[in-house]
Amino acid sequence: MNNKTFRKIWKKFWQPILHCPIIQWTIAGFMALCIWFVYFTSRKRITGYEIFKEYRRKPAIFVFWHGRSMMLSPIIALGGMHAYAVASRHSDGRMMAKLQRLFGLKPIYGSTSDGGISVLRQGVRILRGGGYGICISPDGPGGPSMRVQDGALYFAKMTGAPIIPVCFSASHAWFQKRWDRYLVALPFSKITCRVSKPVFIDAKTSPEEFESIRRGIEDEMVKQVREMDAEFNLFKVEQDLNAGEFKQSMRDAKKQKKTQKRLKK
Repeated sequence: MNNKTFRKIWKKFWQPILHCPIIQWTIAGFMALCIWFVYFTSRKRITGYEIFKEYRRKPAIFVFWHGRSMMLSPIIALGGMHAYAVASRHSDGRMMAKLQRLFGLKPIYGSTSDGGISVLRQGVRILRGGGYGICISPDGPGGPSMRVQDGALYFAKMTGAPIIPVCFSASHAWFQKRWDRYLVALPFSKITCRVSKPVFIDAKTSPEEFESIRRGIEDEMVKQVREMDAEFNLFKVEQDLNAGEFKQSMRDAKKQKKTQKRLKK
């Protein structure tokens, strides 16, 4: 049996199990316990917390990179934030939505590539209703990494709600080998979180101004990551990684290693 056939059989075995709500809630609960353990065993420093407190129960759009969500969850929960989080309809996204529910965030299912119009309508309705914000990764769900897509900006333009970039880093961290370089903070770390100044977008903003604001938000979010990670001498996360292309590059690298081993024999 070759590896490709084995992966197909393994996938058929695990997919129905991982789609089961009880299994997803169990995994989400275990993940939440791990996150709380890391949070309470670590030292924390939050810059711009007064901005978070001002907007935690107002219409606002909190944006963060796809790979930088882990330690924002307990900060949101303890801060009493009222918000919805945009989650993928994929099984992984639904499990992450269950995890976010355990930290007080309600889900909006969809993404820019799947159900984008529905997400936009729901998000606009929530923000116009007042009292709730939205949390969204502008480079999700499949990249390119650390590139701001337009969704969050349309929320802001259509509702008047501000965009607030947020990021965290940790002194002891593990980067997952995936397109978003998901940062897993480890226990007994020093955790830093930065909340940047709100950015407002006028409803009459021209396409040129819109793009300029988008680039400005992207630059600020990249700056957050670079400066915060540099404090701990962490791995430099790449921009423009794509989920599909990254998986293919990993497969190609494995094939190349196997070929080299055969040649050596």
